[in-house]
Amino acid sequence: MGFFSKIKEGLKKTRNSIADSVTGVINSFTKIDEDLFEELEEILIMSDIGVNTSTQICDILRKKIKETGVTDPALIKNMLKEIIAEILGEDEGLNLETKPSVILVIGVNGVGKTTSIGKISAQLKAEGKKVVLGAADTFRAAAIDQLGIWAQRAGVTMVKSVEGTDPASVVFDTIASARAQKADVIICDTAGRLHNKKNLMDELAKINRVISRELPDSSVETLLVLDAATGQNAVNQAKEFKNVTDITGIVLTKLDGTAKGGIIIPIKNELGIPVKFVGVGEGIDDLQPFNAEEFVDGIFETEENI
Repeated sequence: MGFFSKIKEGLKKTRNSIADSVTGVINSFTKIDEDLFEELEEILIMSDIGVNTSTQICDILRKKIKETGVTDPALIKNMLKEIIAEILGEDEGLNLETKPSVILVIGVNGVGKTTSIGKISAQLKAEGKKVVLGAADTFRAAAIDQLGIWAQRAGVTMVKSVEGTDPASVVFDTIASARAQKADVIICDTAGRLHNKKNLMDELAKINRVISRELPDSSVETLLVLDAATGQNAVNQAKEFKNVTDITGIVLTKLDGTAKGGIIIPIKNELGIPVKFVGVGEGIDDLQPFNAEEFVDGIFETEENI
């Protein structure tokens, strides 16, 4: 199953939330007026696109309708698709230009962080890259064990230490191992103690210092993993993490199990962080590189077209 098929299926609940509601509103109006805009805005807000971004989308829609002279409500859906596609912008893949490159993965416990690392590892290995994992979430022994299972499943090597070890020292050892193996990509797990931001900030800063010192010219991605099912709370998590570290991309998991996929839009619009992967299933190949155009198509496809 290709990306478009997976994203269509994975967005079924989000599509039911957004497209069906938008279609219902459009079909209930014979002309474009302020009542129509108010109902559309309410639908977008209720679809986890958030107040600020929903208001902005409707303001842009008003402007486009005024500029084009459109009077038929049936034409609004395609205009909404265009506006959302413009907000999401160009797709941004992983920046892995150096050998080795580094991917630092952050996120709170339970969002699918370790699973995402395993799936990204499997994809990179399938592309012919040598990958080394670093189990730098030393706060929980279970995290180390779980990452080890995924390393085996993906067929990549992993560097670990015992619970309670300084995470930055694990990253240092992982870099040394990757150099010895002439690895292409280093992926490091981290602890997600957002409730203790001071510790998290200090920990991530120390890890970044080690990476900068040992691999000063390397490409570094910092990916924040978010659970789509948490809706606006995921946007809030992104804001909190952005306050403590630079984030280069989002991995949005569990998209297939929720109607809250609309949160992709405010994450990009309000935080300026691109979504780089979306999870659309449980399989090892179900973490897909994000494609904005197909995401928008997947939201607005009507059931009879699927």
